[in-house]
Amino acid sequence: MSTAARFERRRTRQIHVGKVAVGGDAPITVQSMTITKTADVEGTLQQIYALAAAGCDIVRCTCNEAEAAEGLAQIVPRSPIPVIADIHHQYRMALAAMEAGVHGLRLNPGNIRKAEHIKAVATEAKDRGIPIRIGVNGGSLDPALYEKWGGIKPEAMVESAKHEMALFDEVGFDQYKISVKASNVPLMVEAYRQLSEVTDAPLHLGVTEAGPLPTGLLKATAGIATLLLEGIGDTIRYSLTADPVEEARAGRQLLEALGLRERKNVDLIACPSCGRAEIDVIDVATRAMQAFGDRKIPLQVAVMGCVVNGPGEAREADIGIAAGNKRGHLFVKGINVAVVPEDEMVEALVEWADFIHEHGTDAAIARADLAKAEREARLDRSKLLDDKGADANHASERIVEIRRKIGEP
Repeated sequence: MSTAARFERRRTRQIHVGKVAVGGDAPITVQSMTITKTADVEGTLQQIYALAAAGCDIVRCTCNEAEAAEGLAQIVPRSPIPVIADIHHQYRMALAAMEAGVHGLRLNPGNIRKAEHIKAVATEAKDRGIPIRIGVNGGSLDPALYEKWGGIKPEAMVESAKHEMALFDEVGFDQYKISVKASNVPLMVEAYRQLSEVTDAPLHLGVTEAGPLPTGLLKATAGIATLLLEGIGDTIRYSLTADPVEEARAGRQLLEALGLRERKNVDLIACPSCGRAEIDVIDVATRAMQAFGDRKIPLQVAVMGCVVNGPGEAREADIGIAAGNKRGHLFVKGINVAVVPEDEMVEALVEWADFIHEHGTDAAIARADLAKAEREARLDRSKLLDDKGADANHASERIVEIRRKIGEP
């Protein structure tokens, strides 16, 4: 049974953004947004391709002027992933974006409030088979809702979403997903919990304006992960003050960590380091992360600072390295396959990971000189023991004192 199977997801109806399914039994998807001017076609496409390479499934581009809509007409057919147009204030921009061929729209009910405008967009979207996200934002609600509920409250956000849904229902449009984002994490979590009780529409999760790294990453993860672990959420976006590639990478890594998407890139685990460490664990782990980068090697890789706990803690990793006597003991599924010099540890990890990815674990173990590896490892363990002494903890004296304390002879 997969890890994901332990999370009972809320049942939602399914929609499609281009060829990407959202909701129902579809995998939870990762979204991000370009920060280029949409009229800059080549610059925007370059960013979209970078996002797709980092694990982004759906991308959003602003459509705030005629030049942006015209840019979308050129971007959409060349994009490797579905494109959503982000619309604010001007409903005609939504109509223009659909004419440009976008795969979806995001409308903010807080700044497009005229019923006839909303229904006009929904009717056109229905005719074209284009889904819409009702994108409620705690910072841009209808002023009447702030007054009714006494500020930004979960109830105000849910009411905004329900009002928009009712207008869609009037024209028979049901191909929508909903978000109720806020920059306050507890507020955002409660709003989504309440929303999940009143609709079966797919939900798009996010903590809006989470801020720069690392704080923004923590805030967004706190909100999104909490809801995902409750089975709420069908698509996610990290809203970071950073390169949007960081948003896509974070989203993908979160889903992999929760077992909600199959691992796509390396999952690097490392000990936090301590006085036992025989190497600079932080440096080795950082260099290993940089070396693997966005390479599509779906393995778990462990970097451990000593041979005391390292081999055992990394036993379940596909490949790991534990330092001993300033050398790296390389393990494949818990089996010591090689001992390498400290300055070759990262290169050895990458080389063996590549081999395992291409040929499999059994082939990697078969090619190793296991006897030599064990011989070298034994020498390192012996040296560490010699350095500390056979009874570094003075166990005999301590045992006498322990027995005296508890009254045993």
